[in-house]
Amino acid sequence: MTARISLQHLNTCEPEAFCAALADIWEHAPWVARGVLDQRPFASAEALHRAMVGVVAGLGEPERVAFYAGHPELAGEDARRGTMTAASVDEQGTLALDRLDGQEASRWDELNHAYRTRFGFPFILCIRRHTRASALLAFRQRLEHDRATELAHTLDEIAAITRLRLDRLVGDEAGQGTPLSS
Repeated sequence: MTARISLQHLNTCEPEAFCAALADIWEHAPWVARGVLDQRPFASAEALHRAMVGVVAGLGEPERVAFYAGHPELAGEDARRGTMTAASVDEQGTLALDRLDGQEASRWDELNHAYRTRFGFPFILCIRRHTRASALLAFRQRLEHDRATELAHTLDEIAAITRLRLDRLVGDEAGQGTPLSS
């Protein structure tokens, strides 16, 4: 587990240290943290998170779809090969999605393919809030959405994922946490 850092440190550290500290919050998207640098200081981790979500929400549809496409599929090839980010490995590991038997893997692969074909990006779900059964149910239900609904729902799921990641990283508002070297 990464050492926790204080919000005070994030508010006052060098820009490079700020971006480096938040690099694992957003899947392959260090530009999200860079996008909120000029909004410091943040009154709370929630305010920091809201600002970062706003950066992504402010993107045009093609840019948001490209961002979504950088996320791994649930129980997909990246999970089975172990080539996801450490945070994604940890999250998918809560449901052992990297260790599905052949029949289960085929079921997830079919859903992933159907979803990507329909929407043009992978199915994204805050897996820590689900069981395997509820994740599969959400998968099937969301395949019925129209594109606009699914674009918005996907951002909501990414916001939930990144909020949990941020909560694991940033110490409480009293400034607990260890400063990272700048």
